[in-house]
Amino acid sequence: MPHSDEVFTALASPTRRAVLALLLDGPKRVQELAEHFDMRRPSLSEHLKVLREAGLVSERRSGRFRFYSLEPEPLREVADWLTPYERFWREKLTGLRDLLDEEDGL
Repeated sequence: MPHSDEVFTALASPTRRAVLALLLDGPKRVQELAEHFDMRRPSLSEHLKVLREAGLVSERRSGRFRFYSLEPEPLREVADWLTPYERFWREKLTGLRDLLDEEDGL
């Protein structure tokens, strides 16, 4: 299983996050993914390699095509790590909403 630092490093790139978003609908060929980016295929392949090494995508070959699929399990660790921060911000926003509601009532 990949180390959490690899997952966070992979997610740090907007391009890699965009690749993951594209894979939400199901497996895609490299060519299908490449159509969404203004970069050369070797650059996209490097991003896919980082995602694969982090365990966020899997690769399947069928003939001369490579298909990539989202592997969501490593994202569970990210979600678990974010949970306390989400609670923190939810409490802060609830407090702000309550304060604004009080001001509206004045």
